[in-house]
Amino acid sequence: MTGPAPRSAILGMSLDALTMEQTVARCVTAVENRENLTIGVVNAAKAVRMRQDPALRESVVSCDLVVADGQAVVWASRILGRPLPERVAGIDLFTSLMEEGARRGHRAYFLGARQEVLDRVVERVTAAYPGLVVAGARNGYFTDDEAPFVAAEIGASRPDLLFLGMTSPKKEIFCARYADDVKAGVIHGVGGSFDVFAGKVRRAPAVWQKLGLEWMYRFLQEPLRLGPRYLSTNTRFAWMVVKEYVQGLGRRGGKG
Repeated sequence: MTGPAPRSAILGMSLDALTMEQTVARCVTAVENRENLTIGVVNAAKAVRMRQDPALRESVVSCDLVVADGQAVVWASRILGRPLPERVAGIDLFTSLMEEGARRGHRAYFLGARQEVLDRVVERVTAAYPGLVVAGARNGYFTDDEAPFVAAEIGASRPDLLFLGMTSPKKEIFCARYADDVKAGVIHGVGGSFDVFAGKVRRAPAVWQKLGLEWMYRFLQEPLRLGPRYLSTNTRFAWMVVKEYVQGLGRRGGKG
């Protein structure tokens, strides 16, 4: 793929209309050219939170690539007439970049999670992707005052790929503030993917993923904790989509 990616403007943000294959190819090019490419991922919950948190919104929309991490975002793009080709799930992009990196001898740095989880991630990465060089790893427990030193440490390791296994908005803000300091070809905030990759958290079966029901699978595992949150988030997201759809009808009607 050459030239800038086409973009789909929905819900007050622009997302790159890329397939997973195209996204991986774009990342490989970024590594080869040492572009310092930053990736933002958006699902329904983050789209809602971005409306409430200006710092998070700015950190996401300023990324070089912004892709649909959640199937609900893809469905919304189709309802609103600006369709995205497919979901580019953050965890799948994470494993795809490691697979491609193993073939090309890329250097990867892993930042985030608890130390025991991080140790397991590195162990599994080494076993599953022997061609991928682990440039370094550090847990995600550091203060704002320590962050510049963490970024400098990462930069000194010369990573091609930097994976941020931290929660929002910490990973987005770290990426926005320190992208130039870490000097990575690609910076990808993978959130809780370290926990999944380490085997601490079970991911939904493939059939649930294809149906866009990973959130339902997580809800069934922890209904009391996740129920209120999902009810609130999903309702707000649906309202955002309906509101934009109706506004679009009004604009089209006015032109008539």
